[in-house]
Amino acid sequence: MNSEIILPLLIYLVLIAALSVFAVRKRREGSFLTEYFLGSRSMGGFVLAMTITTTYISASSFIGGPGAAYKYGLGWVLLAMVQVPAVWLSLGVLGKKFAILARQHNAVTLNDMLYARYRSPLLIWLASLSLLIAFIGAMTVQFIGGARLLETAAGIPYDTGLLIFGGTIALYTAFGGFRASVLNDAMQGVVMLIGTFLLLFAVIHQAGGLSTAVQKLHDIDPALLSPQGPGEVITPTFLSSFIVLVCFGVIGLPHTAVRCISYRDSKAVHRAIILGTIVVVVLMLGMHLAGALGRALLPNLTVPDSVIPTLMITVLPPLAAGLFLAAPMAAIMSTINAQLLQASATLIKDLYLRVAPHQMENEARLRLLSGTITFALGLLLLIAAWNPPDMIIWLNLLAFGGLEAVFLWPLVLGLYWERANAAGAITGMVVGGGCYAFLASLKLQILGFHPIVPSLLLSLLAFLVGNLFGRAPQPVDAPQH
Repeated sequence: MNSEIILPLLIYLVLIAALSVFAVRKRREGSFLTEYFLGSRSMGGFVLAMTITTTYISASSFIGGPGAAYKYGLGWVLLAMVQVPAVWLSLGVLGKKFAILARQHNAVTLNDMLYARYRSPLLIWLASLSLLIAFIGAMTVQFIGGARLLETAAGIPYDTGLLIFGGTIALYTAFGGFRASVLNDAMQGVVMLIGTFLLLFAVIHQAGGLSTAVQKLHDIDPALLSPQGPGEVITPTFLSSFIVLVCFGVIGLPHTAVRCISYRDSKAVHRAIILGTIVVVVLMLGMHLAGALGRALLPNLTVPDSVIPTLMITVLPPLAAGLFLAAPMAAIMSTINAQLLQASATLIKDLYLRVAPHQMENEARLRLLSGTITFALGLLLLIAAWNPPDMIIWLNLLAFGGLEAVFLWPLVLGLYWERANAAGAITGMVVGGGCYAFLASLKLQILGFHPIVPSLLLSLLAFLVGNLFGRAPQPVDAPQH
């Protein structure tokens, strides 16, 4: 166990705890649910940019993505850059219309938005169940990534690292709520940027320069420099599937979408689109390029996901490695706290209060219940992450696809098509989610496409057909609570 690496990480965790305490002190008067799950809709441009970026960029981007770049070469670096428009798409497509509807109906969760639009309890139950199932996989990936970092970089056994990491996340998210989450996201975004610059510079320097590193990759396998990668994995169908899955499809990710209803004003959205896109470019290019070039220094790794933490302790002094360890930890933490809060909000606001609406005014009970459920979910995920796979990127993409197949069309068509109704939305959700689960579980790729492509196409068709048999949507008034 390396104390020089662990000390900066402990200092970082203390800063996170301090920010959580600060967030609690800054809580505003008013609805507890709106404050705990949305921070009273008070985010400015910088905080919005950082929280939506760091929520999207996760263990897959700092551990799984660079691991894939290590295995498949520079072609995967180019592939990763298709994610650049993700923030612009999320805020541009959902942004203002989403926030206006949320304020009209006092919506706190994504399912509040769906209910305000479609007025269907059945749709909410289906959406809640789908969200919770997919989030189990998505959050398990983040826990695995955090524990692997501590195992590889700090010499902490995987099980011990999992307990330390998972316990910290569960505590500060349960204690501080949404405001603590976004304040930590802002700090973590800065840490991620600094860490990315440091590591990429150190890798290139250690390899003897960029041209030398590229030549070493060529000597290992010339296919590492080709757009298709070794074994021609990155085919045109794979590329188009990836664009749908990690770029266009992110509009349908609930933990990203909910950020679009928590900002202060339209100026914040415009700033966030610009800042967020710049941050995504730097982080995606820097981390994936470090992973690809890292093979020139570490050609014989058996677990590709270990490339970033191994590079940290190889090319950086121990103290700097400890400081950089906070960068991927930041990415993972920011994603988990967003997903944990969304899962907790689903259980409390969308399910519990739907069957026990009289508890809405019992703030003390809601406060205790919110914190307890958030913490309990974190502990359950520790168990799920106990036996990890070798490459987490595939598990993360699997969970992403499930969420997109269920939520994308009900969100987008609900906002932009006035005639969209509950029958269409439910049909689209069932067909999209069912098709994706079937294809993904059997590992079927129709014409070489990832299951997300046929699932979204069939979901859209089912939505349009189902819409023919549903009642026209009725005008709804904002709730009075």
